Amino acid sequence: MALIQLEEVSKLYGFGDAATLALDEVSLSVDKGEFMAVMGPSGSGKTTLMNIIGLLDKPTHGNYYLDGRLVSRLSSNRQAKLRRDSIGFVFQFYNLLPRLNVLDNVALPLAYKGMTPVRRAKRAGDILELVGMHDREYFYPYQLSGGQAQRAAIARALINNPSIIIADEPTGNLDSQDSRVVMELLSEIHRQGNTILLVTHNPELTRYAGRVIYMYDGTIVGDEKTPLGQMARHARRIFFRKPRTTEDDITAGVSAMLKEIPDRAVTSQTKRRKPRGKKRGLKRRVTRSRR
Repeated sequence: MALIQLEEVSKLYGFGDAATLALDEVSLSVDKGEFMAVMGPSGSGKTTLMNIIGLLDKPTHGNYYLDGRLVSRLSSNRQAKLRRDSIGFVFQFYNLLPRLNVLDNVALPLAYKGMTPVRRAKRAGDILELVGMHDREYFYPYQLSGGQAQRAAIARALINNPSIIIADEPTGNLDSQDSRVVMELLSEIHRQGNTILLVTHNPELTRYAGRVIYMYDGTIVGDEKTPLGQMARHARRIFFRKPRTTEDDITAGVSAMLKEIPDRAVTSQTKRRKPRGKKRGLKRRVTRSRR
């Protein structure tokens, strides 16, 4: 049985003429222990899909089953509890609270479960040691580098021992070295049995995933399985091919140029005529004053 099962899920935002279809009857099945990457251009529905899987949003139409349980129809309170216990989130901008140190940021989800402060601190310290941040537990977010802040965010995502980790562009603000550290950490978490869902624009990161799905205009247009360590073929073909200029592109460019030329000609003539009148007037006034 699949851990995640979406059946013709659609998501509509707005009403009437202003309505936007973010997801269009998406069906998806994810097995337990998979490392799946989600790719696609901006506005293709990647984040909306992750929000629904992560129980941050509800579908307008369709069914969502999590571990065989229909969760798309649960109340908001029951969804919040299930999200807290089963799903961990890693965001592009870390989302660490600036007034709390690293230890308190990581331990914060445990406070909502009613755990005592001593047990929270012990659990958070163990997780920070796991991600190599034990010596930074009393630092504040502004004292951390981007890679350190993201590792702290990963520790917070792991604090409740979730079965699913959703990472939305986790390396988007990091340099290549920090990106490698974060991805190796996610890979290690995957080897321990967690299901990883990674949203990314970087085709290089598909090397860590065993499956890549491609989205466009709210639909899944491709689903590719690839060996770990190898870049997905479709991702390589899309993101590394050279753009080609077609005859239609040239025609459209010429048409746009021809439309601009008359306007510019009229504007330039107008600008030229006005200064001439002013200069002649000045010359006449100067001549008269001399006389």
